[in-house]
Amino acid sequence: MFHDDIHISGRTSSLHHPLHSLNSTVWGMAASRKIVPFRLPPLPTIGEIIKLYKLRAEKQLSQNFLLDMRLTDKIVRQAGCVRDAHVCEVGPGPGGLTRSILNAGAADLLLVEKDNRFIPGLKLLSEVAPGKVRIVQGDILTYRMDRGFPKVLTKAWEDDPPDLHIIGNLPFNVSTPLIIKWLENISNRTGPFVYGRTRLTLTFQKEVAERLTASTSSRQRSRLSIMAQYLCTVKSCFTIPGRAFIPKPEVDVGVVHFTPLAQPQIQQPFKLVEKVVRNVFQFRRKHCHKGIEMLFPEAQRLELAEVMMREADVDPTLRPTELSITDFRALTDAYSHLCSENPGLLAYDFREELRLKHLNKRMGMTTVRTQKTRLPERGAEKGTVEEAPNVL
Repeated sequence: MFHDDIHISGRTSSLHHPLHSLNSTVWGMAASRKIVPFRLPPLPTIGEIIKLYKLRAEKQLSQNFLLDMRLTDKIVRQAGCVRDAHVCEVGPGPGGLTRSILNAGAADLLLVEKDNRFIPGLKLLSEVAPGKVRIVQGDILTYRMDRGFPKVLTKAWEDDPPDLHIIGNLPFNVSTPLIIKWLENISNRTGPFVYGRTRLTLTFQKEVAERLTASTSSRQRSRLSIMAQYLCTVKSCFTIPGRAFIPKPEVDVGVVHFTPLAQPQIQQPFKLVEKVVRNVFQFRRKHCHKGIEMLFPEAQRLELAEVMMREADVDPTLRPTELSITDFRALTDAYSHLCSENPGLLAYDFREELRLKHLNKRMGMTTVRTQKTRLPERGAEKGTVEEAPNVL
């Protein structure tokens, strides 16, 4: 666990808050020793929790609360069977989705919450679900989830997914960088994926959800489509209208489920794949060869781009949205081959070359040159020397 994270035990015997005197029971082992499903006892509604702890969504943190338990239950159902499973919930906030996960029978629930205002309400849930909830106050972008669960959960990559799920109603400002980070973790089998092919069920802005799941030739086909789909089976589950959230966002929200593939569709390093895909999609309205050309230094641009397109056997007049995963596999394989023959090519960035070119041009235009010109004076016989003014 990173030193920046604060671990808050979810197994304390008492909590001092206004609701500690709740008169309720927790289902568990019945008198007959028959195990019955766990259900949370009657609790204040999420709306009441928000009022009690004076919580409000922070716009700068892209926070939106989902209060409808029917919708949070539906999100959890999309994750698959979580009964007796280990679950990490990202950004639980006031705890609506948390309740649905516990009611679905999760055996161990790890909550990673950055905003300390929500911790008291989450502690309430940890008390009424003894031994089931752990709370970490920290940033999910830096939290070491590879240390968050017992190693006994680990399964071989080629086996079925482990009994571990990641579920989250993500703030809009963190959703894209987080999924890119986790896709790289999938490629390297690090982070949450040291345990195997851990499944993800997450919310995104509807437009981002459409990009993640877009098929070839779709208007929403993008860099995210390729990066997600070459590594995962990506499923669009359902759309939540913006009016279901408080405060109401300007967009609707899509729920997306990811299951990492046993064999990625592209067998190249993540950074190499990302570079090729990023360059191709930067000119999404042009033929794909335009983006491919920018992978190479200006002096060799046309020559090497032609070699790469020919080796990949991809039609250079296709637009980026028309390229399939198979096309990108051929392109990345061809680019990898060229990189092996041209040391330093993988590190090349056309933007840096362009920046230096503009910088040199600007410096050339602003260079101050002092010239000394011999000018005749009155009384030229004296042969004096006069210094000319600076010339830009």
